[in-house]
Amino acid sequence: MNFEPLQIFMDKLTRWRIPGNSIIVSIDGKEVFKYQSGYENLERGIRMNEGKLFNIFSCSKPITVIAAMQLYERGLFSLDDPLCEYLPEYEDMYVSDGNGGVKRAKNPITLRHLFTMTAGFNYDLSASAFDVARRLTDGKMNTRTVIRCLAKEPLSFEPGERWQYSLCHDVLAVAVEEISGKKFRDYVRENIFEPLEMNDSYYHYNGSEENIAELYRYDEGGEDDPVKQQASGFSRDGGQIVNVGKSVRYILGSEYDSGGAGITTSLEDYSKFAIAMSLGGRGKNGEKIISENTIDLIRTNQLSASQLTDFNWPQLSGYGYGLGVRTMIDPNAAYGLGNIGEFGWGGAAGATLLVDPEIKLSVAYAHHMLNQQESYYQPRLRDAVYRSIRG
Repeated sequence: MNFEPLQIFMDKLTRWRIPGNSIIVSIDGKEVFKYQSGYENLERGIRMNEGKLFNIFSCSKPITVIAAMQLYERGLFSLDDPLCEYLPEYEDMYVSDGNGGVKRAKNPITLRHLFTMTAGFNYDLSASAFDVARRLTDGKMNTRTVIRCLAKEPLSFEPGERWQYSLCHDVLAVAVEEISGKKFRDYVRENIFEPLEMNDSYYHYNGSEENIAELYRYDEGGEDDPVKQQASGFSRDGGQIVNVGKSVRYILGSEYDSGGAGITTSLEDYSKFAIAMSLGGRGKNGEKIISENTIDLIRTNQLSASQLTDFNWPQLSGYGYGLGVRTMIDPNAAYGLGNIGEFGWGGAAGATLLVDPEIKLSVAYAHHMLNQQESYYQPRLRDAVYRSIRG
């Protein structure tokens, strides 16, 4: 192995427009490369350092998926169960007709639809449902109340018809609450964080903000919505890096446990989760949180050919979508390195999970910048990793 290509790429990113980044690469549960480049605080000239906390945004989603699939392994639900069996308010759903009207949904939302982002939800946090929930909870935005209110919003399309990035995994987190009888934050802490000794991982981190890396945005005068930024790629035009504070817009209140974006963690902790995914569900401390067969199911493409036409973000060429993760289905279409079945996901501020169980490879990467340039760095990061371990 020769990690010079990966180190060169990390430094290239921070010379370009990423303020600072950090990575941990492990094979067979053993750390083989750790590196930080650039700054975690540009204004004060503080270099990126070990142990810093990151808001990982959508890299929370794979943890939500594992939490739910633990319950699946216990036989507490089936993937094709209707969601309304657990959340009754989702029994009678309506679909927008695109002209300001609605029509009754023909098909029920299933739990599989939540995992695969095919339920018909969207990521519109300005919807009236959130204003209603805010009033009902005095701004605390209890997770169950928010998702109950969300059921009043029309779906974007008939359940199962299309793929659309959305609040599906926030709804899935509430399904976990209903099935397990525990608050989502408590369930994840007891069943994932504590077994894997992820002692610096939190929902609603209440420690010193000094421990969290500064959060920036690359402002190129374009799209400022993080979800749309993930889908729209990046621009080579000139721009500026702006400090935007450390809040996460998807954490809607003090009682909202966002399954899609709620975790604050260190890269060392997230690497423990990544390693468990690469070792058939067993952490490097020997604790097993999920079975290898379930991980194989998670990384099996679930989308039909027509649904894959919606799964068209630039960095996802060659990938399908499994149960909440991208999964490599055609390395040739990806125009790069990698193995079939490599899986993971990325977050709106640049956190990344990459797992290849065939070679027991895990990668935890983070930078902390909205408009994170995902379509540029994601495939190049993947290729730099594989080039390094094969070198």
